[in-house]
Amino acid sequence: MEIMAKILEKGEEDYNICKLQEFIKNNANISECGAIYSFEGIVRGVEPGKVTQKIKLSTTDKESCQEELKEILNEVKEKYGILNLAVVHYLGEFEIGESLFLTMVAGAHRQETQKALNEVVERVKYELDFKKEEKTEEGTNIIMSGG
Repeated sequence: MEIMAKILEKGEEDYNICKLQEFIKNNANISECGAIYSFEGIVRGVEPGKVTQKIKLSTTDKESCQEELKEILNEVKEKYGILNLAVVHYLGEFEIGESLFLTMVAGAHRQETQKALNEVVERVKYELDFKKEEKTEEGTNIIMSGG
């Protein structure tokens, strides 16, 4: 079982879904996998009642945040019997449409693999200590983890 868990500053390392897929498919246990699911979180510009121009994502302790991410991935792996997981979450300032959260999960069967992906996405959003600053036409909104 292979896990990639990275919290990176924007520009520190360049990842995209294709690179995560390469990591997943190059693991020795890929022959045991029957499903791969991915998720790419991007900056949304329009929501009811507001237009976001850009966001800034930060954390007070990048290393601790990365350790918490590893813990989440190990727990999900155990819960669903997942074979390979990869998550890259970026910090920094992002424009509309830019990727800031990439994840890919590989498992033997689609049902548990899809459930594992959903759990990773939700737990990263709600459990990791991120601060998001949304810059809108009206000013800046600060949203702590879970928002």
